[in-house]
Parts: sequence; C-alpha cells; structure tokens
Amino acid sequence: MLVTGATGRVGRVVIDQLLDAGVPVRALAHRSEMAATLPAKAQVFTGDLTVPESLDPALSGVGAVFLVWTAPPQTVAAVVERLASHARRIVFLSSPHRTPHPFFQQPNPMAVLHADIERLIADTGLESTIIRPGMLASNSLAWWAPAIRAAEVVRWPYGAAESAPVDERDVAAVAARALYQDGYVGGDYVLTGPESLTQAEQVDVIGDVLGRRIDFEEMTPDEFRSLSEGTAPSTVVDMLLSAWNAAVGQPAHVTTAVADILGTVPRTFREWAVDHAKAFTEGA
Repeated sequence: MLVTGATGRVGRVVIDQLLDAGVPVRALAHRSEMAATLPAKAQVFTGDLTVPESLDPALSGVGAVFLVWTAPPQTVAAVVERLASHARRIVFLSSPHRTPHPFFQQPNPMAVLHADIERLIADTGLESTIIRPGMLASNSLAWWAPAIRAAEVVRWPYGAAESAPVDERDVAAVAARALYQDGYVGGDYVLTGPESLTQAEQVDVIGDVLGRRIDFEEMTPDEFRSLSEGTAPSTVVDMLLSAWNAAVGQPAHVTTAVADILGTVPRTFREWAVDHAKAFTEGA
C-alpha cells in the first residue's frame, strides 16, 4: 500500500492503521527529511505530485494507493494516469461537495478540483473508494489553540455555525479498511462525527476538558479576512465564511458511515479534545 500525504493529519494515521493490521506500507514524503517523522516499519519514498515521473519508484509493485491531493491542479491527470498504470485500487480523500446541505454547497475551488479528480479516477476503471470527511476536529488546533494557550479570548466569526467534527483517526481507519479489505470498492462515504455542535460550543467543550472557562467573542467577517491575510488564500477564506454563514441555524449533516464501516461509534469532539488536551496548553 502506498500512502500519499504521509505526514499529514490523516495520511500519517492511515500508515499506523495499516501497520497495525500487518499490511506492508510505503509512505510518500515530499522531502527526504520528513522520513524521520514516519514509523521505522514504513518504507519511505520521496516524490512530488507536481512531477509525476518522480512517483515511479514508490509505485513500482504497489497494489493500492491512498491519494491525498495537496498540490496545484495542473498535474492531476498525469498523476492519476500514472497511478492507474501501477495500482489496481485507489482510495481518494475527497470532500462532501455532493452533500445537499448548505454548509457544503458554497462556491468552493477545492470542491471543483475534487470533482475533477473523482472523474479522472472513474475513467481509469480502477477499483476505487471515495471518502468525504466533513469538518475535521483537528482544525481547532490551527483555529483556536494559539489563543487558548495564551489564555486569551477566542475571537472567531459565526460562532452559531454548526458542524459535526470528525476525528481524523476515524477517517484514517475507514481509509485503511478500504485499502486492504474487500467490500468497499465503489463506495462513496461521507464521514462525520456523531453530533452537531456550534463553533462556540466546541470552544466550550475544549474549556471544559481543560477545566477552565474560555470566553468566545464574535468576530466580523471583515475582521476574519484581515486576520487571515497572508496565511490562507482569499478563495479559501471566502469559502469558509460563506459555509459558516449558511450553517447558522442549520443542524449539521450527520452520517452513520463511520459506525457502519468500523462497527464502532465515531469519537465525539469531547473525546478528541481529551486526547489532544496538551496541544491547547503546551508548545505550538
């Protein structure tokens, strides 16, 4: 099995899941120095999605690929063609852009890219599984952890917007299962956590886990745009703001896909926060 995005939040855990199941794993890293962050049992290759031929050594003899697209779109077709010439199965980490919920139906350049990759994969005729996580619980580390570590007020837009944060470990477990077990070919799974929570409620959960109150203060969309300048593309910022705005007053879309596939209920946001509490109190 070849795992792309091997050092990412989901890919890194997919590697652990496969190794725990006794499945030989190859990890694709963008830079050679990242190999030190990966398990010793994983065979590490360097490769660049923007240079399709650089993937050939990692693909030689591979049966299945976990694909996470983290590059510009120009080389998508060439990479998918290369994957198809080596592997027989692809599990693609996509997004819930087909889900008829206002949160997922805002203009989104990433959704356009994901739809194009899905079409290219389908055209190859390969065995394929599409997994579509909603909002990852770990987003809160980037969004709110700096203020929480500094004991500051969490200022954020659309505190009343609801989502169903999914634990990346559950996403990875589903991906691993689809890679090495039969029965999931052709599957298309929207993965969510088990409960709908507003963003303000998620901050409250983190505070409760840490044993202290964390004040939440509403930020205007324009303030958020200014805060995000230079750290995220304006298209991504606009997409998030539109999605959060559309989600206000709308219970989040919640699925049973994680439980259906794994046979266990998905982790709650509170469970995720308990397991990651140190990230809100120590380090960066």
